[in-house]
Order: sequence, then structure tokens, then C-alpha cells
Amino acid sequence: MLVQQSSQLKEEILRLKKEKDVVILAHNYQIPDVQDVADFTGDSLGLSRQAATVDQKTILFCGVNFMAETAAIISPDKKVLLPDLEAGCSLSDSITVDELRNWKKQHPGAIAVGYVNTTAEIKAELDYCCTSSNAVNVVKAIPEEKEILFLPDMFLGSYVAKMTGRKNMHIWAGECHVHAGITPEDVTEKLNSMKDAEFVIHPECSCTTPMMYDVADGSYDDKKVSILSTEGMLNHVHQSKAKNFVVATETGILYKMRQQNPGKTFIPASEKAECQYMKMITLEKVYDALINEKNVITVPKEIADKARLAINRMLEIS
Repeated sequence: MLVQQSSQLKEEILRLKKEKDVVILAHNYQIPDVQDVADFTGDSLGLSRQAATVDQKTILFCGVNFMAETAAIISPDKKVLLPDLEAGCSLSDSITVDELRNWKKQHPGAIAVGYVNTTAEIKAELDYCCTSSNAVNVVKAIPEEKEILFLPDMFLGSYVAKMTGRKNMHIWAGECHVHAGITPEDVTEKLNSMKDAEFVIHPECSCTTPMMYDVADGSYDDKKVSILSTEGMLNHVHQSKAKNFVVATETGILYKMRQQNPGKTFIPASEKAECQYMKMITLEKVYDALINEKNVITVPKEIADKARLAINRMLEIS
């Protein structure tokens, strides 16, 4: 899209959202143009909290399907719109509700903890929901003698087990294809190319597994390392005195990092770390959903009521 066309479309979206009393929420992985028209950008937890508290009666969610479902569950009195109904999630698709029910049958009495990157049907089967920013604290809140089923991300699950020391955690073998594709070799190459670089990494990354023991000590190849959620990354790099950062997560976050920290340098651990589902949301689709109020996300009441308990527990634990 030409810069002039993009600018005009942004102005029209900003005008329409005021006229229609719509709030636009955008995930940190969205394209820059979409982040520019959002009222709030953030990670899954931050946007879930925003969805629960905004005054507007319509939420236009620029993210993927499970995020819009979560907003609809939290705010049943609001209309939730998703610019593209095909915006899915490989991690969310890595477990079905039948697989979860069978897993629970194999471990009667276990507490089911599920990442927010799951469908509404899965959330309805959970005891607790969590995000990457509060997964450790959610597990710590569960009595130590209780067996835990953690799903669906095996890398986040491994990280949580390491950080909590839980020996009775069973972890589902799911992954985010974007984060799983960031390899230790990618990271080493980038760290070697930048002098005095700090390394910030999302716990969904597959490279966390071989690095775990080094990272737990706060270093990797003599570099300072922090394992953080996307919102945690943004806060960390802003407060850090370092000038150079290697960032291991979806590349969309670099836009906001550079915006907020013009004197610092950020490079992705892998340029290939792009989520095609997140990138499906465009300005044209945002405008179309806004003007036509299309792609309304609804969750059946019986599923939403069950899922809300697990989600509310997530929101209560920081």
C-alpha cells in the first residue's frame, strides 16, 4: 500500500472508531500500520485485562482467533470483532478437546493449567488459564502435592517446571511453529555479531531448552539473558542501560521496541520468526470489519461460563 493511501486509511479508521464507539486492541506481533491505529497494544494478558475494563461496547481485536474468543468470554455484554476469521494459531491447534479430556481421565484429580493460546472449548476444560507472563506464578499458586497437567506449549511448560521446581508436572507436546523455529544456532550467530548485546527471549522458544541451565544463572555465552513475556521484554529493554539487544520472539515486537527506544539497537534472533496468522490482519481488513461490523466472535454460553472461571483465575494472578 502506498504511504499516502495508508495514511488516509488510518485517518478514516481513527474517525470511524470514535464515531462508532469502538476500541481497537492489537497484539504486539501485529504489523506496524495496525499497531498505529490501536487504542491499546500489548501481550495476551494485558489485552485480556483491557477487554475486561474498556467502556466501549464494541471491541475490534487485532490478533488471532483465541484472543478474540477470550475477549468475548470476559466481556459477554460487548460485541467482539476479528478482522480476519482465518487468523488462527498453530499452538492452539496442537491439542483438541477430546485429547485433553482423555489426558484428564488418565490423571484423575490433576489440576489442568492451560496457556491462553487455546480455544474456548479447551479453556472450558481447564482449572487455570495462564499467559507466558504469569505461568510461573499460576503454578506456584497450586498446592505442591497436586499433580499438574500443563498445556499445550512444551517449551513454556519446561521453563515453568524449571522455575518452580515442580516434579509432578506433565507437559503436553505442543509448540508454536514460529518460536520453535528459533534455534540456538540463530541466537549464537546474532549474539556474536553484536558487541555487548543483551539477549531477551520468549519462553515459547525451542532454544530455551538447551540453554535452560545457563539462562537460569542469568547468562548465556557470557551475555546477559532474560526470559520474558512480550510485555516483559518491552519493559525490560526500556529500563535496561544496554544499547544493543538480540530479541528471540515474533519480529512484530521490534516495531514498538524501536519506537520506544530510539537510541537503542534491536535485531531479531531470526528474521524468519514471523507468524503468518498475525500478519493476516491488515489496515484494509480492520477498516472493513469496522465499517461493516463484520466477523463477530461468539462463544456458546455453556462453554463461555465454564471457560470464564479459568480465565478469571488467570486475571487475578499477576
